Amino acid sequence: MSNALMRHVISATVQNVPGVLSHISGMLASRGYNIDSLAVGETEDPNLSRMTFVVMGDDNILEQVGKQLEKIVTVVKVKNISSSDYVERDLMLIKVSAQPGPQRSEIRELSDIFRAQIVDVSHENVLIEISGKENKINAFIEAMREYGIVELVRTGRIAMTRGNGLIKELVEEPVAQN
Repeated sequence: MSNALMRHVISATVQNVPGVLSHISGMLASRGYNIDSLAVGETEDPNLSRMTFVVMGDDNILEQVGKQLEKIVTVVKVKNISSSDYVERDLMLIKVSAQPGPQRSEIRELSDIFRAQIVDVSHENVLIEISGKENKINAFIEAMREYGIVELVRTGRIAMTRGNGLIKELVEEPVAQN
């Protein structure tokens, strides 16, 4: 196990019932673990939801988070996605000041470069949707600052392993000894 602080992407499959998010976030907070990013949504099974969250810490913290999550009755499975080959994305909506004319054209060109979509236009603003890795989203925010960011909202990180890749279980089942 390593003692270096690392970014861990954790996926928890949970029962889709009221109070699960509160229970899990409360448990993590009460033990001093900070959640850097969190996304929750229904899965292909409407009775289950997937929570994807990012925590910073060494391997010992990761192990403790896994053990604590496994104790919660509504948690079905916990996986460390960051230990395998995976794809991750954030989604952001950003409203930027943009008067008609050259400034609006510059914003449109930058949006094209970043593969973002302008989803709404008013007389004073444009609303842009962008998805991608965290560093891409952050770079787009920096590019938009000079125009004046009116408002922005981001989802938490979502992640999924590539192909049929194996995902390391955070809490291994004990092996029976003969």
